Amino acid sequence: MIPAITGDKDFIHQIKHSKINGFVHSTFNRTFNFQCIENGELYTIACSEMDNGPNSLVIEVDSFEKMNIEINDNVWTENNRIFISNKMVIKMVNVRQWESILPKYPTDNKTLKINLAKMKNYIEMHGKSGGMKQNSSSQKTFDSEVSRMLNERTNLLIKELQNNQMLKALQHAISLIGLGPGLTPSGDDFLVGLFTILKMKNSPCSSYQSFCEEVVKIAKTLTNDISYMALKKASVGKVRESIILLIDHLINGNEEELLLSLNKVLKIGSSSGTDIALGLIAGIEINLKDGGK
Repeated sequence: MIPAITGDKDFIHQIKHSKINGFVHSTFNRTFNFQCIENGELYTIACSEMDNGPNSLVIEVDSFEKMNIEINDNVWTENNRIFISNKMVIKMVNVRQWESILPKYPTDNKTLKINLAKMKNYIEMHGKSGGMKQNSSSQKTFDSEVSRMLNERTNLLIKELQNNQMLKALQHAISLIGLGPGLTPSGDDFLVGLFTILKMKNSPCSSYQSFCEEVVKIAKTLTNDISYMALKKASVGKVRESIILLIDHLINGNEEELLLSLNKVLKIGSSSGTDIALGLIAGIEINLKDGGK
């Protein structure tokens, strides 16, 4: 029996107070996902080195590589435990509850502007290319064309959001969904970052919040289940703990804190962390323009 360490507050509540039935949807070395039959949502079981996230539970294991968990294995809850076929039992005792709460957008943008410039420079030097960040040394014409399309479409999206042209912005956002390399395509990751900033309380762009939900309504058939779930959660302001920490340090942190938290985000996936970070930057720049500061 494996103890859970920490997890999403709502997920823990479901395990304790209602029945969950489902099946393993996808497996990786450090995580596996199961789909709940009752609500159709994906839930993530993560190894101990992973951070918290929406619908996630971190447990006391180093890796799932040798545990023989397979797609379509049955998953159910009973007596405050999660059962994965006959292969794993997770016990929910003294689990630390985590809740995805975004920082409030600051009334004074001085520190934010300084840290934003540092973040952009750092990504330019150290961000992972291949998605939103173009790889200048790549000889693959297909990869270069995908990066060009990503940049062109995100620039059009940002322009229309800044001009408050929401129908045009919606069209450009939809054109990004499913576009780019990776398990979670780069266009989706960029939108996760953008949505996160637009959903902050006191955001100058608070009137754009319904835009995020409108994009998600159309997204389900345009991308894979894992990426769709990240978009769905970001559209209501729920993202990974590492992303929230980065935003907090953008608003309030010193350079050391900022770069430490930025590096954690940049390590997400192949280029996913860089793509998300560039979405955060776009959202902040829209806020700064809209706020007139």
